[in-house]
Amino acid sequence: MKNWMFAAILITCGTGVFTACSNDDDAVSLNDEVEAQIQQMTLREKVGQLFYVRPECLDTTIHFNLPSGIDASADDIKAIKLQAVNATMLGVNEKYPVGGIILYAHNIEDEAQLAKFIPQIRALKGSPLLCIDEEGGRVARIGNNANFQVEKFESMGAIGATGDPKNAYHCGNAIGTYLKKYGFDIDFAPVADVNTNPENIVIGARAFSDNPEVAAPMVVNYLQGLKDAGVTGCIKHFPGHGDTKADTHYGYAQSVKTWEQMKNCEMITFKAGIAWGAQLIMTAHIATPNVTGSDIPATMSSIILKDKLRGELGYQNIIITDAMEMGAITKQYNNAEAAVGTLEAGADIVLGPQNFVEAFDAVIKAVEEGRLTEQRIDQSVRRVLKMKKQMGR
Repeated sequence: MKNWMFAAILITCGTGVFTACSNDDDAVSLNDEVEAQIQQMTLREKVGQLFYVRPECLDTTIHFNLPSGIDASADDIKAIKLQAVNATMLGVNEKYPVGGIILYAHNIEDEAQLAKFIPQIRALKGSPLLCIDEEGGRVARIGNNANFQVEKFESMGAIGATGDPKNAYHCGNAIGTYLKKYGFDIDFAPVADVNTNPENIVIGARAFSDNPEVAAPMVVNYLQGLKDAGVTGCIKHFPGHGDTKADTHYGYAQSVKTWEQMKNCEMITFKAGIAWGAQLIMTAHIATPNVTGSDIPATMSSIILKDKLRGELGYQNIIITDAMEMGAITKQYNNAEAAVGTLEAGADIVLGPQNFVEAFDAVIKAVEEGRLTEQRIDQSVRRVLKMKKQMGR
């Protein structure tokens, strides 16, 4: 085992991330609480916990009143600048509870608006967690908003280039501190990808390095910085988006690496995050034909999620998809196929479906028809509720 990884594990156990290092009675009590809650939940309440959506997904009028028609484009949604919970959202939420809400830059105006918006979200059915993509660098919804006076960071690549993991800790802790102040629970960061392809147009300097031995301790220290600030991090994009050329926001992308090649590169950073105790891992929508034998996106692949991530790497916490409204998914699957398919493949949380209501209804139907069992739903709900209780939510 690498010395830095061993040290990270020792430090992490000292903070009580691993169950083995924490009080066994507390762990039993937490599990009992979760089981008792699951027993009291309806199927709709359970399914709601498996969806984390943008606020626009609860306003069904948005998709019908725009010039672009039923499927509003990303530019349409940004132009609306939905920054408060409205009556339509409350009405939809009565039937469609939701486990989490992710805010984007257009949902955030300034501190005063955010201070009003977040309590409105917290009051929604499903007790949603508040999530954001705040990596630092070019992906920073608050950090790149001129109305917020917070510390800004050039890029994770620049931090990685310093060679000092303490700088990654500082970045994670600084970001975590202001996210906690504003009321967020989860930061979909850091990027654990290894930027090995110079033609990569989507990851680039979002990754710490093109060397996994450099990136891995940076990822672990960033996670620790977030945790010490009271925010839960999420490593992404499994099994690694750094060796692709295309952008999954718009369509098909692939890595042609074999699993052995990934184990010698991308898996070094992901295994470090898992050993540290990462609570969330986000999937990539990339195809890995030399691992799965097909062009199916990793998000929809049981080989990637069950066999590799859970089986071989031993990861037991939450698997969350990348946004399901991205082109790599929507150009191949409809809302129903995508939501049900990724749960079948082993994901726990469906992030950002293009149409939340359709996706939700499809999961309910899949359970009613036996394609998904309620026991399978319970597996994911159990992980989600455990994380929520650990956060005090």
